[in-house]
Amino acid sequence: MKLVNRPMPTWKANEVLVRIRAATLNYRDLLTVKGGYGSRQKFPLVPASDCAGVVEAIGANVTKFRPGDRVIANFFESWLEGDPTSEKLSRALGGSVDGVLAEHRAFDEDCLVGAPKHLSDEEAASLPCAGLTAWCAVVKFGQVGPADTVLTQGTGGVSLFALQFAKLFGAQVIATSSADAKLAKLEEMGAARTINYRKVPEWGKLAREMTGSRGVDLVVEVGGVGTLNESMRATRIGGSVALIGVLAGGAAESLRLPLIVMQQQRIQGVTVGSVDDLKRMVAAVSNSKVRPVVDSIFSFGDARSAFEYMASGKHVGKVAISFD
Repeated sequence: MKLVNRPMPTWKANEVLVRIRAATLNYRDLLTVKGGYGSRQKFPLVPASDCAGVVEAIGANVTKFRPGDRVIANFFESWLEGDPTSEKLSRALGGSVDGVLAEHRAFDEDCLVGAPKHLSDEEAASLPCAGLTAWCAVVKFGQVGPADTVLTQGTGGVSLFALQFAKLFGAQVIATSSADAKLAKLEEMGAARTINYRKVPEWGKLAREMTGSRGVDLVVEVGGVGTLNESMRATRIGGSVALIGVLAGGAAESLRLPLIVMQQQRIQGVTVGSVDDLKRMVAAVSNSKVRPVVDSIFSFGDARSAFEYMASGKHVGKVAISFD
């Protein structure tokens, strides 16, 4: 990673120039700078996908925004609504196209959404990827309600958002972590029960016991196949696993696939969401005054330290980079 000077971006008739004021990191960003993320990865690349900023200038045909508006950008620039397609997923910020770790960037007006007024720039910058992924897992696909129990894993951005959204819709939450101090934070945020997965390696069995042997309705699975067996064990007959991340590895020698069949479970892959999904989530965040958890804020010039801190796994919530 190098801090460099590049020409000021130009913008087309349907685009706006945004002065970026804050960015937040996702685990995917860490994988990207450590050697690539996906077959379409090309370097050099401006990393990071999540930002909040202020509109500085607009193209001749722009109607949705004016200079001075605070905005956030969708993770997939071309996924405006409906189901995903290869075309809609072709422009992923900080992946297949340059990301947001820059002082200015031009965006098509259709991929931008107004930032919630009650949030700081760093809080708003945590919404496009981590927030929207959790929203789609818990609300769009999971459709959780007051009668449901949701299991979350760890204290990263997606997991904390999942806890907040599950609580917002009245569900009970069982949360796992590797440290008792982090479990205490999860309890403060509203987790009904917690499990230290280092002390209880077979935490799926314990989670099921916590529900009276019924099992949880939804697991927000951020570990990948490395934790998927325990997630399936924790899930009730007919329940769902929202498969999101690869924190615990991308391969496993043996998965209990027969368990999915015998218990008629559903595994739903979640790849962020559309601009329409982002608008719905922002409306819910604005109305409920939910505040994202920001662990720490680094300066733009010290962005490398932000990545190193995220790699340490010490954070609880989002790691942010401020451009002020």
